[in-house]
Amino acid sequence: MDVKGYLERIGAIRPGKPDFAGLEHLQRQHLFTVPFENLDILRKVPIQLDENRIYDKVVRRHRGGFCYELNGLFHRLLDQLGYRTRLVAGTVKKEDGGWALADSHATVLVELDGWWLVDVGFGDSARLPLPLTGEERTDVSGTYRVVPVSGREGVLDLQRKQGGSWATRLRFSTTPKELREFAPQCRFNQTSPDSPFTGKSIVTLPTEEGRITLSGNTLVVTKGETKQKEEIPSSSLPEVLREQFGMVLQ
Repeated sequence: MDVKGYLERIGAIRPGKPDFAGLEHLQRQHLFTVPFENLDILRKVPIQLDENRIYDKVVRRHRGGFCYELNGLFHRLLDQLGYRTRLVAGTVKKEDGGWALADSHATVLVELDGWWLVDVGFGDSARLPLPLTGEERTDVSGTYRVVPVSGREGVLDLQRKQGGSWATRLRFSTTPKELREFAPQCRFNQTSPDSPFTGKSIVTLPTEEGRITLSGNTLVVTKGETKQKEEIPSSSLPEVLREQFGMVLQ
């Protein structure tokens, strides 16, 4: 991996050592510059779990991707920078209360005086490392914590506070995995009508005040509690992708 090129892509400064300040900086820069997007899936372009292909897409062609691509590549970057990391599997809790395909989300754990959940491929979620100790951390998108699942050693829940209660968003294991082990889940999420990624295109990036999302032809700009929606003509989508997300489809 060309670490210098990757850091330039996300506008990040190389940490002098693998410390917590550097980790926060890298996660933030990645989230704010590399969109979460599924456009290749809708365009029937196969996504293969090959680091060189993903690097070419994200770094050289200034595209985004979904969890296997973004967290898989970020995990390798952290490893190259001297961080002790694990790529692990999680299961997403759906808004209707059910669960997505088991172990179909790839995320990253980093050890720095304890383990931290560091995710750059989960769409609208925490923007800063989360300790696995239950300590609450807050950013503009919400308040989060990670807590153990009772009776299941090495299994934890990522939760976000909603009103006065906590809602689980992701259940994950601390068991390390290789990126290639996610191949069946990656194939499912590209091809199955039951996948959340095969029905409608989505491109999303956080902003300082909220988030900007292109869902199909609808552009949604969120600032705090307010949302502005605009329907974009199909002929204008390439311009929106370029100006709002820094993406040019080839």
